[in-house]
This record gives sequence, structure tokens and C-alpha cells, in this order.
Amino acid sequence: MVSPMQLQRGAAAIPEAEQKIPPTSRDAIDKALAELSDHADEWARMSIGQRIAMLNELLDTTLGASERWVAEACRAKRITRGTPAEGEEWLGGPVVTIRNVQLLIRTLTDIQKHGAPKLPEKPKVRSNGQVVAQVFPTDTWDKIMFTGFTGEVWMQPEVTLANLESTMGVFYKKPATEGAVSLVLGAGNVSSIGPMDALYKLFAEGKVVLLKMNPVNEYLGPITEQAFAPLVRAGFLRVVYGGAKEGDYLCNHALVHDIHITGSDKTHDAIVWGLGDEGRKRKERGEPRNDKEITSELGNVTPIIVVPGPWTQKELDFHGANIASSLTNNAGFNCNATRVVITHEAWPQRSALLDATKRAFQQAGPRAPYYPGAGDRHEAFLREHPDAFQFGPRGDGRLPWTFITDLDPTEKDDICFTTEAWCGVTSEVPLAASDVVTYIQKAVEFANDNLWGTLSCSIIVHPKTLENPRVAEAVEQAIADLRYGSVAVNHWSALSYGFVATTWGAHPGHTKESIGSGIGVVHNTYLFDKPQKSVIRGPFTVSPTPAWFVTNKTSHEIGKKLVKFNAKPSIRQIPGLLFSAIRG
Repeated sequence: MVSPMQLQRGAAAIPEAEQKIPPTSRDAIDKALAELSDHADEWARMSIGQRIAMLNELLDTTLGASERWVAEACRAKRITRGTPAEGEEWLGGPVVTIRNVQLLIRTLTDIQKHGAPKLPEKPKVRSNGQVVAQVFPTDTWDKIMFTGFTGEVWMQPEVTLANLESTMGVFYKKPATEGAVSLVLGAGNVSSIGPMDALYKLFAEGKVVLLKMNPVNEYLGPITEQAFAPLVRAGFLRVVYGGAKEGDYLCNHALVHDIHITGSDKTHDAIVWGLGDEGRKRKERGEPRNDKEITSELGNVTPIIVVPGPWTQKELDFHGANIASSLTNNAGFNCNATRVVITHEAWPQRSALLDATKRAFQQAGPRAPYYPGAGDRHEAFLREHPDAFQFGPRGDGRLPWTFITDLDPTEKDDICFTTEAWCGVTSEVPLAASDVVTYIQKAVEFANDNLWGTLSCSIIVHPKTLENPRVAEAVEQAIADLRYGSVAVNHWSALSYGFVATTWGAHPGHTKESIGSGIGVVHNTYLFDKPQKSVIRGPFTVSPTPAWFVTNKTSHEIGKKLVKFNAKPSIRQIPGLLFSAIRG
């Protein structure tokens, strides 16, 4: 059972999964690190042309591994093949990984030809002087697939139009001297996280990588080696297995130069400061047990701010499914899963939106809670909120989707505000405000100051609402003021992860002493060195049904076709994709 002490502000405690692949021995770990160290200088000094050739090989090998990749993920997560839920494993696995490889090829080709990545649009400057680079759509294919969507990267204050290019692809602007070994501690939920974190270390930072699989999805280790076979064969990537014991040995290994974690703030603090009272005292004294450079992505209590407006029933139904999908995806085991829906208490359609969301949960199929401790975490939320709405079967390896509404915003220590549930639980909190502009300001303040984490968030606003200049100005100010690494307008903030050209990581400002959602970014295929946040904008509603919606009936077909399209884009593939999309 999860105790109250385990549910302090941050991510909920997660027990270690049972390991089916034997942990890699210390001798084998030492050998893998020695091999990487032997090839680190070679990788750091490799020409851009050779890197591009390596990436082109990765397109073929990753495509070749994709069917096995999805099959194993579905088996482990107890997803029936040939059902829409299978689409999550295509979209969150090989689809986005192959897109990452393609975008890196484009970036390195630009650097080879022009000395820096070439942006799809001319960067602009906000009224306060902040530089904004539009990075999505990256090409005509993106415009076809995501009509009406844009993605921007907003820079940190010291970046100007004059020096922006100097902050892009920094590794490639200086002569390589010595290489280094990066340790990537893989996440156990989304199958592309470990491979894409490795790609960032390899191609953005020029370091060789040892990837330790998470015990939850250790089955992906051999598939990653197959997909990234050219890197493994050349001695630039190694994959090892094990739990906390092996992770601790790796983190403190002399041959490991730096570490990247996707996981929880508790894992980060265990590495940096240690466990228990000793770790707490070290933190108080500012004496880390591990002082290596550590970047991280550590989760979030993800909010969606709903701006009042004149919504039709069709629009209410769309966003009910939008909100529900942002939780049900991957059975609720996503760091960007919506955890708190913020609404205006006086909005006449508030109840209608909540009802539409409940209907979407009711229609969503049950999912296996494959992550260890999910049942205990679910119970911890129900103990504090026994009146929560629950949808779907319970027992026999199932947990109901759970929606806790009408939270009291003055209860600052409510578990829904302080703790990332890491299961199928979300909530809603209404805020009192005299008008829409005041509500928007209060919602931003509430998200920034009361919800744990700074990874990602969303704001939903009707186009007719934006016809009011004061509201439109307030929404733009909200996007600027939200202290999150990704802000999505009208859609789930996971799009910032999936677009790949955008950055993925916490808002800048965390420290080792107060780690929050982490330090640094990944993806970021235009290789910005000083990004502040990514901003995704999309239409208020989208037709046909987005592939990531739980209501999409052909997501599995779309995902499988997108893998092939992303690997080798062709106009001949568009009709088949559209046929599946329309039927979704």
C-alpha cells in the first residue's frame, strides 16, 4: 500500500518491476563502458557526412524492427492486436522515432551545406524582445498531415535575432577534441523515450551512449539493438539491463561522463543525494553523492485550462474526447497525461463539458494497469476522494478510469494538485472569477503556483471567444506566463513530444536541490542551445478524428502506415493514409 509519506509533492512512488531479463553483470557493464569509451573520440570527430550516412542506415533498420517492436509492446501491455489501442504503440514507438531520425538527417544536411540548421520560417520577436522560431510544420508533408497546426520554440532572454544561429547546433560549430560516454536511464512507459533520448545524446551532443533499460519495458532492449544496429555495430551504443542496483553502479562509474534520466524526481534525488535520512541530510548540506552533469525529464501534474466560450454540443463532445484521450492513452502512464482540468466556475457550459468527458471515459475500453503499484496509487487518490466518478470494470487486471470533479482550489495540499498519479486518474477544479479575463489570469496563477511540475500544459479556447480583443490578449499573455516547457493550444501537450522538432523538457529554472520536472531538453531537432519553451497551436476542433483520440477506430491502421510513410515519404502513400484517417 502507498503511504502518505510516499505521496509527498512530486511523482508517486513506483515499486521496481520484476525483471525477466537477467541483470547485466558488473563485468559485462565494465566491458560495455570500456568499448564505448574506446569509440568515444571516433564518434566525436566523425564527419557530418558519415553521421548522415549512419542516420540513413537507421531509417532502414528501425523500419525493419517496427513490427516486432509493436508486437512486443502490445504483448507486454496486454493490448489486443488489430484494435485501435495498438495504434498507441505505433505512434509512440517507431513512428515518432523514425520521424526523429528523418529530422536529424535534414538538420545535419543543412549544417553540412550552410553551417547551421535552416528554419522553415523566418524567426520573429515578441513585443518584449523574446525570439520565437517556428519549427513546425517542417515541410509540405507536415502541412498535409497536420493542417492548421504550428509549433514554435521560444528562446531564453539572452537570445537575440543576431545571435540565434550561433545557439543552433553548437556541437557542430567547434572542433571536436575528446569524446564522452553518456548514460541514458530509459523510461518504462513510452517505447520511443529511451531510443530518442539516446539519439539526442548521440547527434545533438556528440556523445556515445550506454542505454540502461527500465525493468518495466526491458523487452525493448533487443529490439532497440536491432533498430539501432549500425550504432551498436560501430561501438557507439550499448544496451544493458537491471534495476536500481545496476543503475546506481552505472551512475557512479568512472567511465560515465554524464547522465540523462526520464523518470521521477525521487529517482533523480536518490542518484544525486542518496536515500533516506542520509540523502536528506546531504541535500540540506548541499553535498551531492554524485556531482556529474545530469539532465532529466521527471513528470508533471499536467493541467488543461478551459477558457469559457459559446461551444456547440459537437464541440463539447470533441473536447470531452480530447480531455479523456489525454488520460487514457497508454493506460494513463504518461508524464503528460492530463491530471487537472481547470474550469471557470460560472461558465454555463461547464457541466456540459464535464458530462461530455464522462461519456468519453464511459466509452473508452478498459486497459491493463501494467505499471507496478498502479492499484495502490489509484486507491490513495480514492481514499482522499471517495466520491470520484469511475468508469469501466475493476479487478481481473483492470482499473476504472477515474474522474474527480469539483475540487476545492483553496486546498493547496490536495493529492490531485501535489502528486502525479501515474495511473488512470484525472481531476477538475473550478475557479471563481468575475469575468473571463480575470479567470484566465487566475487559472495561470493556479497552474504555476499550485500544481507540481513544469513539463507541459494546455489551454483550450474557442475562436469566437478570441474575437474579444481583451480575451485574445489575455490568452497570449497566459501562453507567455505559463511556466511550462511546452504549452499546447486546443490540444494535448503530448503533441510537443510527437512533433520532435519542438523541445521536450521542463521549463528552465530547476536546480539539483529543487529538481521539479527536470533540467534540459531532448528532441529539439533544430538543436537550439537556449530554448525556454515550445508552443503548439492547433484548430479548435479537427476532422477527421485525430489518430491519438481514444475514439479513433482506425488508429492501428494509421500508425502502421505512418511508420512506412515517415521512413520513405511519398505522395503515393497519401491516399491510403487518408482512407484510414477518414474511417477513424
